[in-house]
Amino acid sequence: MKRALVSGGSGAIGAAICRRLAQDGLHVVVHANNNLAGAEALCAQLRAESFSAEAVQFDVADHDATCAKLEALLEQGPIQVIVNNAGIHDDAVFPGMRQEQWQRVIDVSLNGFFNVTQMLTLPMIRTRWGRIINITSVAALTGNRGQTNYAAAKGALNAATKSLSLELASRGITVNAVAPGIIESDMTRDIFDAPTIARLVPANRAGRPEEVANLVAFLASDEAAYITGQISSINGGMI
Repeated sequence: MKRALVSGGSGAIGAAICRRLAQDGLHVVVHANNNLAGAEALCAQLRAESFSAEAVQFDVADHDATCAKLEALLEQGPIQVIVNNAGIHDDAVFPGMRQEQWQRVIDVSLNGFFNVTQMLTLPMIRTRWGRIINITSVAALTGNRGQTNYAAAKGALNAATKSLSLELASRGITVNAVAPGIIESDMTRDIFDAPTIARLVPANRAGRPEEVANLVAFLASDEAAYITGQISSINGGMI
């Protein structure tokens, strides 16, 4: 059974991805930082439905803590699907943005990608099969007021996706990014009301986490073996 690690797996999009990958027959490692209880509850639900899952907790921005947890996971064998979904917002207009707001967003989204992925790459290479899927954002493609830090982190992740795909393509490993637009979650409900969504999204609705998960699952499958280095937008026609 192939194993998948989903960082930020306890959030709305992350949980949907975990569920879909489990349904596709993977053993899913559900990562959380602050919400370990949510990750454990999701794993319990999946196991009750006869799927395979376990929870793990660490801060992806903490290199040493991440390496320690990943070393333990690798004792059970390679992880062949990585979904780098962990990310945070800390919005402010740029002239008023504090240094720690800039740094923490970069640390989680971009340095977290390095901390998680770099250590797992060589064991994946040895299997000659792998999928690395980075969850970025429409903000990385269009920009967004008050999110210079977030757009910078996700834009850099798009660029890293392109470069890493070139390194790993000959090893049977694909590297792609998925860039969601407005997706239903507790956070977006507080920010985007129906008139705003209708104005911004040609599809006239927010996306569902399950729709993002379906795209991720396809990119993680054998059917997507010839797709690599791509930034796949899922945003209802926003761009």
